[in-house]
Amino acid sequence: MPHSLPEISLVDAITGRRSVRGFLPREVPPDVLQKVFELAQLAPSNCNTQPWQVYVASGALKERLREQFVTRLNNRVAETPDYPYVARWQGLYRQRQVDCAVALYNEMGIARDDKEGRFRAIRRNFEFFDAPHIAFIGMNREFGASISVDVGIYAQTLMLALHAYGIGSCAMGSMRAYPDLVREAFDLDESTGILLAITFGYEDPQIDANRTRTERAALHEAVVFKS
Repeated sequence: MPHSLPEISLVDAITGRRSVRGFLPREVPPDVLQKVFELAQLAPSNCNTQPWQVYVASGALKERLREQFVTRLNNRVAETPDYPYVARWQGLYRQRQVDCAVALYNEMGIARDDKEGRFRAIRRNFEFFDAPHIAFIGMNREFGASISVDVGIYAQTLMLALHAYGIGSCAMGSMRAYPDLVREAFDLDESTGILLAITFGYEDPQIDANRTRTERAALHEAVVFKS
């Protein structure tokens, strides 16, 4: 039976969306996937160039990628990202990062000195949080930081569209660790760089990590109004 458009306001979508780190095995119906990704395609971009390239893995391919990512992590294979990641957060940004980790680890029952528990938490990323789907998002490697902004706008639009249809998601920078696996899975050449991935599916409310809640900075810390 076709799924109708969801009745949810933009405000509800923005305030309700959050990172989901544990999913039910139920796949999203194909017609819903089609609607969600059609909505995301409406994301704004510089000169309407629409630079994002999206590769969605489900079923057997998703399981194969999951196994490959976990194997490399377990074997401590060096990461080879297409784009550099900030090596170190400092000051206020570091504190926010720590606060987020503390909130997550507290819900998962992982103590600060529990190295094995922390590694298990990291491995959950590479297990795709048991999501039935994962979307790898990239762009042509000739594009620089200014174009990657468009890809970020697309990613947010996609996650809001998913939430509008009752589908949880989690944006994951860790999935840029081994882009060669993604290029192999989707038969891509070296011109495509992988920026991030988004796992998505229906939330499993029994997963401890899904109780995690974080705060946003006060408006005055991020926005300046001046006349």
